[in-house]
Amino acid sequence: MKAMVLAAGLGTRLRPLTDQRPKALVEVAGRTLLDITLSRLRAQGVCDVIVNVHHFADMVVEYLQANDNFGMHIEVSREHVLLDTGGGLKKVAYFFLGDSDSRDEPFILHNVDVISTIDLGRMLRFHTENKALATLAVQHRKTSRYLLFDEQMRLCGRSGHEAVTEIARPSARVQPLAFSGIHIISPRLLPMMTEEGAFSIITSYLRLAAREEAIVAFRDDESYWRDLGRPDSVMRATEDLAQHAFLD
Repeated sequence: MKAMVLAAGLGTRLRPLTDQRPKALVEVAGRTLLDITLSRLRAQGVCDVIVNVHHFADMVVEYLQANDNFGMHIEVSREHVLLDTGGGLKKVAYFFLGDSDSRDEPFILHNVDVISTIDLGRMLRFHTENKALATLAVQHRKTSRYLLFDEQMRLCGRSGHEAVTEIARPSARVQPLAFSGIHIISPRLLPMMTEEGAFSIITSYLRLAAREEAIVAFRDDESYWRDLGRPDSVMRATEDLAQHAFLD
């Protein structure tokens, strides 16, 4: 199985922790965010990974080399201009489409600055059973931005984005859920991403949802999840891991 780790961001919310290093190398309980993410993926059976880099890119490359790529085949996608989640994935479409043996196999797209115990194996089975184009891990929790889903857990729109509610597919009832930064994607999505340059993958999802493509939610409220976008979140996660070694 293949995966992409989104690690190119500037990590501005994490300053001063990212003044001298990329957010992928920020540490939680003595482990880097990149180490934690790759270990989770490896435990799921992921062997091939591509990591996008920009801020302090060479430090990430050197870190991977020093750790023998954590026993995985890892490629690096350098972004000289930040491409956001959608543009970053589109740039490396070849990684998921070039091998005929895995061209139809779903892959994982994972933010480097989230940690969780979300069951990726169960999420993958859910994705396959629903014949989804993309499956998004979500939870019922407070956030500044929500994705909106209908009663069948198919994407309808989003709210809170620039204080605007955007509806892609009208539905009598919608439920707002918080996105967890983890996707499972069918490679057939990649040729459908017609947006150019830097763009959010959510923009593609909403456009495709409007065409009745299956962009679905995998809801897992019970699992541990934390966004590590701010120094105080890193401190809380460090305390959590010190008390409960749930990511080993």
